[in-house]
Formats: sequence, C-alpha cells, structure tokens
Amino acid sequence: MTGPANPLRGEAAIMIGGAPHILRPSFAALVTAEEELGPLFALVERAGDGQLRLSELTALFWHCLRCRESVSREDVERTVVEAGLAGCAKPLRALLGQILQGTG
Repeated sequence: MTGPANPLRGEAAIMIGGAPHILRPSFAALVTAEEELGPLFALVERAGDGQLRLSELTALFWHCLRCRESVSREDVERTVVEAGLAGCAKPLRALLGQILQGTG
C-alpha cells in the first residue's frame, strides 16, 4: 500500500496479514467483480437485505484491492473470517456506497 485510503475516491482500508491495504473500486475492478458476481446493483440489493454471502464479500474485496502483488485471495478470505462481518462492515459500506453514488 502507498499512502492512506482516499475516501473521496471511494477507497477504504482493510488489514490483511497485519498490514493495511487499499480497496479502490475503480471501473476496471468493478467490471471484473461484476463478471464474477453478476450485476452489482443486485449485489447491493442483497447486501441491503442481509443476503450478501461471504464469497461475494471476499470477491468484491479481492477485485477492488489496489495492490494484489503481496497478498493472495486466500489471504483476503482469511481476513474476512478473522475480522468477521462487523470488522468488514466499514470497508464494505464504502465500496457499496461508491457503487451506488459514484464520485459525484
């Protein structure tokens, strides 16, 4: 990671393996997430209804990681399990907000 998360860009930070990593919902990241997860609006609706699956949360985080060179998808999965839903709520809220609102 280089520098802190920039909330004006919709970024959020998540601790993976004891180090902070930036989640950036860029267009390219969201397109690849959508290819795996299906329509993002439906993902947001499932999240709002309490129906978001751990696999979907992990996939969204994985695709939005700004720098994946030092972590694996399994590291992200482990982080989600260790942090629990409460620990993932803040970065998830930031990503879902960015999906819905964009940068204005």
